[in-house]
Amino acid sequence: MNKLTLIVFSLPFLSACSDYMPKLPDMSELTPNLSLPTFYKADVYQGSVLERFTINQLKLGMSQAQVQDLIGSPSVIDPFHNNQWDYINHSTSFEEDTVIRYRLILTFKNNLLSNIDTTGITSLPELTDKEKKLEDQRIAEEIAAAEAAVKAKIEAVKIAKERAEVAAEAKVKRIAEEKEAAKAKALEQKRLTKEKSQVEAKANKEAEIKKSIKKKEQVEALDKKHLIEEKEESETKKKTDKPWYQFW
Repeated sequence: MNKLTLIVFSLPFLSACSDYMPKLPDMSELTPNLSLPTFYKADVYQGSVLERFTINQLKLGMSQAQVQDLIGSPSVIDPFHNNQWDYINHSTSFEEDTVIRYRLILTFKNNLLSNIDTTGITSLPELTDKEKKLEDQRIAEEIAAAEAAVKAKIEAVKIAKERAEVAAEAKVKRIAEEKEAAKAKALEQKRLTKEKSQVEAKANKEAEIKKSIKKKEQVEALDKKHLIEEKEESETKKKTDKPWYQFW
């Protein structure tokens, strides 16, 4: 490099000292592999760094904590709309000569994810083959889990229906038994009432008979007493009615 510089700077002086100047070789022939130095430019990454693979794992109904665990904190939270999270990125890769700009908007309701706006992430790189395989596996597992949940729900509904039917049958049976028991109780009560009435009637009849007998006995006793009294009175009268000459 120093020799080349010396030759270049000496050419004007050589041309001034001589009328004949030989033809110099072309610079490209002298420096076929020489390239000018370039300045290094570092890649610039500004904002949230997201990947399609993790974005695809977002689900409606996730809590804010679950979203943060999955894709990190948002770039912007509007103080006037704190239910909206914005993930914004503006990155430049000088090595790959690419510019990435994207914006992911998430909306929450009652601290649960209610809307996912991915219209602004078209510049994100597509999934790699490995990520596609993992994505397909995750989707298959979610479908299997959803189908299992549906089957479990159907089974639970079936079991609940069977239990309800059994409970309804038991209720009908219990009501029928209660009716039968009430009917039997009413019949028993009626029988007892009848028996009681019969016993009371019998007791009343016996009491009337006893009362009648007692009254009859009282009348007979009174009549007997009267007879005795009359007999005694008659005898007394006979004694008092004797003639004066009769001593016996």
